[in-house]
Amino acid sequence: MKIPTAKLKAILLYFCNYTDTTFLGKTKLMKLFYFADFTHLKQFGSPITYDTYVKLEHGPIPSTIKSLVDTACENIDESILFDTIKCEREKGFGMYRILPVRKFTQKDADLFSKSELEILEKVCVRYGDKNTAFIEKASHREASYRKTDMLEVIPYTIAAEDEDCLVEKEDIELLMKIML
Repeated sequence: MKIPTAKLKAILLYFCNYTDTTFLGKTKLMKLFYFADFTHLKQFGSPITYDTYVKLEHGPIPSTIKSLVDTACENIDESILFDTIKCEREKGFGMYRILPVRKFTQKDADLFSKSELEILEKVCVRYGDKNTAFIEKASHREASYRKTDMLEVIPYTIAAEDEDCLVEKEDIELLMKIML
């Protein structure tokens, strides 16, 4: 993953502040990251986080980000996200709700390009008030999910196979070589 910690924290804060946290569990959060990365990739040729995505039963997940969020939910004192999110589990529910520790500020916004902020906003408008099942089903319609095997790493170039991709596969390949 090639994203600075401050920017990762800012994305978490953005999602936590601009979605309905009633429905914001770990699974939905991972799909928000997926849609942010792959939507930005399909429109502008590069992901935002550059995390490694893996196909799991509930859809694509960013492996490093998932690990960081899992640590925050299991032992916040050992997490680098202690100042960003908190995880709450309501009695009788298995889902952790992901909540922000603070508001998303202009200082956070300054970490992003105009296109990145545009995509974060689009993702939150599209999925912010939707439940996990809705966003999970949406992720299953993507080429990245349909054309990879379970537990397989999802190549960013597969996004070129989606109808809404504005970037050629070769351009994605070239940019990924340059950036990684």
